[in-house]
Parts: sequence; structure tokens; C-alpha cells
Amino acid sequence: MLRLPFELGLALRYLRPKKNFVSVITLFCVLGVMLGVAVLIVVIAVMSGFDVELRRKLIGFNAHLKVVTPGRPLLEWEATMGSLEKQPGVKGVAPFILGQVLMQTQPDPSLRGPQSFAPIVRGIDSELEGRVSVLTNRVIEGEFDLRGAGVLVGSSLADQLRVSVGDRVALHSTAALDRMLKSRKTREPELIPAEDYEVRGIFQVGYDQIDASFIAVSLVNAQELFNQGEGVNGLSVMLDDSSVENTRLRQEEIGARLGPEFRIVSWMDENRDLLGAIEVEKDAMLIILFFVMVVAAFCIICSQIAFVIRKTREIGMLKGMGATTGQVVAVFLAQSSMVGVVGVLMGVGTGVLMVSIRNDFLHFMRWVTGRQLFPQSIYSFAEIPALVLPHDLALICGVSLVMCLLAGVVPAWIAASMRPVEALRND
Repeated sequence: MLRLPFELGLALRYLRPKKNFVSVITLFCVLGVMLGVAVLIVVIAVMSGFDVELRRKLIGFNAHLKVVTPGRPLLEWEATMGSLEKQPGVKGVAPFILGQVLMQTQPDPSLRGPQSFAPIVRGIDSELEGRVSVLTNRVIEGEFDLRGAGVLVGSSLADQLRVSVGDRVALHSTAALDRMLKSRKTREPELIPAEDYEVRGIFQVGYDQIDASFIAVSLVNAQELFNQGEGVNGLSVMLDDSSVENTRLRQEEIGARLGPEFRIVSWMDENRDLLGAIEVEKDAMLIILFFVMVVAAFCIICSQIAFVIRKTREIGMLKGMGATTGQVVAVFLAQSSMVGVVGVLMGVGTGVLMVSIRNDFLHFMRWVTGRQLFPQSIYSFAEIPALVLPHDLALICGVSLVMCLLAGVVPAWIAASMRPVEALRND
């Protein structure tokens, strides 16, 4: 038969449910710890999910590294691309051109004229783009066809402008507009007609800020739009491993190989502000929500003090029979630890369950209220992303258990400092 230590056995006996006020308080302490841990797990899992999904979508569209020549187009890009493809850890390389244009749709009588917007044009090589981007596999309407005067439009932008496959759009480059404005001051103003394109497909990357602001044309058309000649803005580089450590390593290696006239921009550099804001928000939420555990710890303190007052006579008898101060302290610390362990375990189970059904609950609340509680236009995701990371779970459980243990120190010290005679006399 397994014999428990004296302190643990007595703590378990005291925690046995009874029909009294102290037992009810203890139950609420367990529930408080459970809810605190569950809320922490759900919130931190959602923040981690946002971070991971956002990185995945950004990297999928923009590749891991960009090689550019600041202030001028990259002219001998084919030779540079051949050099990069021989670099260790490089999975694929493709050229790109980025620039902003004014886009106008066909006149629509119901909208009182054409719709206008200033999207970002991405000029790509149709044969090479699949090496560095998911764009070639994200066409949800039409097809990936940029031959001739073909253009791909983001899904959110297409919805906003009411554009569909087969429609015609006009693109005015900023360079052409600037030339026309300057020519107005001369005797012979210059009129540069807009380039006419056909919408061949509508793509959806899954990140609303990209789907609402990007269009894609062929590399040749982009060179004509922005007067780049045979040059490009830079090269997109996809790596075998997108981890921060490997990306930094490859960034340094490629920079050393190409020389100082080139600038190597990583996906962390491009999205530093956005990813940094998410990381700060995650840390802030973790600190703020730990105050829920502070409330639960205060509940444990109150319940333990009430228990000490109720068991004053028994504590006096215990010390009169020879129990040491350390043994009495251990009894009450064991009690608070057990409350913490049970609450944390229940909280982990509840939190993981809530994370797994988060989107089902979202759909249910959307059906009940009739409102879009998680609008994609604001959060850029169709559903709530979530990811339970082991180190986050260990941090939440570890800190919660320590707080529950520390909550029992004061009541345990009060009980241990009682003198047997006074405890029996004042009971």
C-alpha cells in the first residue's frame, strides 16, 4: 500500500469536499485558476496564429529576399540571377518590377462612369514567378495568363471596382502622368494615352491588404509602363529555409558575394513594423492577462486564510502533538499547490478545446447575431487563426503554478506561527 507523506495526506484530507463555506470558496478558486489559464491559452494561441499565418502569406507573395540596386534599375539582371542560383540554400530566383499606376475600369452606367484606383503593379516573368511566389497557384477566377495585354487583379480589388474576367481596364503609369504634367508648361503639351489591358484572372493570396492593392502584368509590359528599358527593379530570392536565423545567414552571404552596390532586403526587414507590432501586442496581452491569475491567487489567499481560521483548534492540536513549523507550512503550501495543479490542468484542457472550436463558435455567433464579428477587410483573414506553441503553454502553466504556490505562503505562515496554547484557548 502506498503511504503518502504526512503533510500531503493531511492536505488531501482537508481538501476533501464538504458542505461548508470553505469548500465552496475552494471550488471557486479552482474555477478561477481554470478560467485564467484557459483565457491565456486562447488569447496567446490566437496571437501566435496571427503571427505565423501573416508571415506565411507575406513570404508566399514576396519571397524571402530581394536583391535591388538602390536608385537605379538592375540592368544585367540575368547574369546576377545566374550567380544567385549557384548560391547555397537558394531555391529559386525571379525578376520583378514594382510601381504604382492609376487604373480605370470600363464606364458603368449604374456607377455614373468608370471606377478609378491606384494599385501597385507587379511585373513578373510568368515562367520564373512560380519559383519564388504562390501567385501562380492563387488564381481563383480565369487563368494565369499574362500574354499580350493581360493583367491579374486581386480579389478584394476586383470586388471593390466590380471587375470580372474579360473586362478591360486602362493603366496610366506615374511616369507618363508626370511627363504630361511637365509638358503643360511648354508650347506643345504632350498627350500620352493609357495602356489598355484585359483582365485574364483574379487572384486571392489570402491576405486582404495584398488582394486589395496589387495587380500583376508581364515583365515586358511593366518595363514599358515604367520606362525601365531592359532593366528590372530587382530579383526575388526564395530560400530552402525561411527561418529568421537562416534568412539572416543567407542575406549576409549573398551581400558579400554580390558586393556593396547591391542591397539585400529580407522579409523581416520589409515587414519589420507590422511583425514587430504583433510581437509587442502578444507580449502586452500576456502581461495584462496574467492579472487574471493574480485575481485567482488572491482568491486562494482568502480561501486559505478562511481555512486557517476554521481549523485553528486542529492546528493547535497538531502543533501540540509535535508537528514542526515546517510541517505545518508544508500542509498549507500543499493545499494551494493542489488547487493550482487541478485548476491549471482543467484550464489547459478547456483552453485547448476552446482553440479547437474557435471558428465553429464564431460561425454560431455570426448566425445568432446576424453580424460579421470577424470582418476579413479589417483582420485580413477569413477565419480566426490560432497556434498553441509548446513554449507558450509551458510559460503559462509554469507561471500560474508558481503564483498559486506563492498564494499559499501567507496563510501557511499564519498557521505555522500559531502557539498551541493560544490556538486552543482562543478557538
